[in-house]
Amino acid sequence: MGAPPAATAPSVAASSTVPPAPVMDRDFIARNQVVERYLSGRLPLKAATEFERFCRDHGELLDEIGLPERVNAGLRLLEASGKPEPWQEAPRPVWQKPQVTLGLAIAVAVLGMTLTGIAANSSSKSHRIAELQKQNSERALDPATSTREIRLLPSRSGASNAPAITIGGGASAQLVDLKIDESRSAYRVFRVTVDRIDQGRVAVISNLEKDSNGHLRIALNSSALGPGNYQLTLEGLDWRGQPQPDSWVTIGIQR
Repeated sequence: MGAPPAATAPSVAASSTVPPAPVMDRDFIARNQVVERYLSGRLPLKAATEFERFCRDHGELLDEIGLPERVNAGLRLLEASGKPEPWQEAPRPVWQKPQVTLGLAIAVAVLGMTLTGIAANSSSKSHRIAELQKQNSERALDPATSTREIRLLPSRSGASNAPAITIGGGASAQLVDLKIDESRSAYRVFRVTVDRIDQGRVAVISNLEKDSNGHLRIALNSSALGPGNYQLTLEGLDWRGQPQPDSWVTIGIQR
């Protein structure tokens, strides 16, 4: 008996086939929502390229899908929200506009020149003041060629800017003997403060006593003070030596 024939395995032909790429047509576009995915940016690059090519060859499709109306609706939404169209340049902030930048540069330049002028003017004034102060400190008193005795009745109701008497103004200096009547005051010893009105303090005379006639006597060279009005504040010193307001008198100086 012969050997049985060897079993032969059936040969299976393996075949692999690649499905054909989908064709971009109206049916494919409608079924796969190509328009919506394209507008929302979710369509792959290859499919987007094919869709753009199809629209180029079939321009009537844009009217069929209502694309112009969609674009107009989107533009109206952008306008209503105040946002610029995509092809427009976004508005610059105010400080980045060329005209504003130029205006600020001009303003800074003008301000710089103004400050420079003010600084120069201030320096000139300071120098002039220093010169005048030096001249005043180095200026010698004019010799008094005459003596003038003046009796003054001070005010007890308050100070006044109007001078009660004016001294100086002649060709030569005078030695003025001021006799301030304090006979009605209960104080014996006084402090006298001399202020140039609207300018500042000139002198303070402390522990000035009344004479036997009740007068406070102050001898003054008329060239010792500059022209202007001077207010004398008279304060009586109490038993503790503390000054108490008493009276006032104003004199004028002429040169």
